[in-house]
Amino acid sequence: MSPARREAETVEADRIAGQPHPRETYELWGQEAALARAARAIRDGRPPQAWIIAGPPGVGKATLAYRIARYVLRHGATADGPADLSVASNDVVSRQIEAQAHPGLLALKRRENDRGKLKTVLDVEEVRRLGGFFGMTAGAGGWRVAIIDSADEMNDNAANALLKVLEEPPARGLLLLISHAPGRLLPTIRSRAQRLDLKPLDRTVIGDALSRLLPDAADADRMQLADLSEGSLGLALRLAGEDGLKLAREADSLLATRGTLDVAAALALGERVGRAADGLGHFGAFLIQAVARRVRERAAKGEGDHRAVGVWEQLNALYERAALVHMEPRETVLMSAREIADAKRRGAL
Repeated sequence: MSPARREAETVEADRIAGQPHPRETYELWGQEAALARAARAIRDGRPPQAWIIAGPPGVGKATLAYRIARYVLRHGATADGPADLSVASNDVVSRQIEAQAHPGLLALKRRENDRGKLKTVLDVEEVRRLGGFFGMTAGAGGWRVAIIDSADEMNDNAANALLKVLEEPPARGLLLLISHAPGRLLPTIRSRAQRLDLKPLDRTVIGDALSRLLPDAADADRMQLADLSEGSLGLALRLAGEDGLKLAREADSLLATRGTLDVAAALALGERVGRAADGLGHFGAFLIQAVARRVRERAAKGEGDHRAVGVWEQLNALYERAALVHMEPRETVLMSAREIADAKRRGAL
């Protein structure tokens, strides 16, 4: 099987259902500062040997990495192309990258194991592909670009293999390390790469993006997705396709109940939560967000109560434990409903 065919048939954890993959995405939302910094370095002919593209999940790190890769593979480290590093989608380089067939680009990520499931780590065999890739004769323009998505997922052996590449950087080679938590990377890796930080997106930016990406959604739904996204366009898009709004509204309804625990209703809610994709994780996050909003609203009215903060802490601990030991959704939702009902009776919420 050819390398391109193998790439194309690999399960992709970073693809959101119904949306283009970052290598197929040509619009970068709300990251003008990071894009401008990358453009200056590349167009001045002085890109670093490696960039750590850092920031929360879903804010455009991979999209920026592929934008950089397209430009460098099309124009090199020159000012020959547009100042915003854009390359048209119908350009031959863009088409090759979309097809995962450009000889000058290597994308490393977690692969499937023998059972067809994604591995939990990015292993050393994958990272060792860098040696042969950078050792090959460069094609047109003389540049090779490797994207590691994400570098946080490397195990120790893989990180050490990457470090060897960084210690002897290839000429006209560029490494783009995508990282959600750069503090987890080896200090020796961080010292040999420059940071390119991306920020959480403004609500209005996410709303504008969703109007383009989800044209059939109601305006009210798009705005609620923007509110729930915590600055992550990727999260907003995932929630749009994973019953996210429904779970968020269920969380608000639970918080709005009076101080009487309805066990049957709580168990039925737990059943619904359990049927959704990552339903318990999403529901817990939404419920904790809703409690935090309630605490802030009461504080703004001079009704602040330290007991409400205690409820928020208890729910945080409950859902962290649920994720750690895989608690049953019905039990977890019932426990959170009991916590909220008790807080309502005590006047804490």
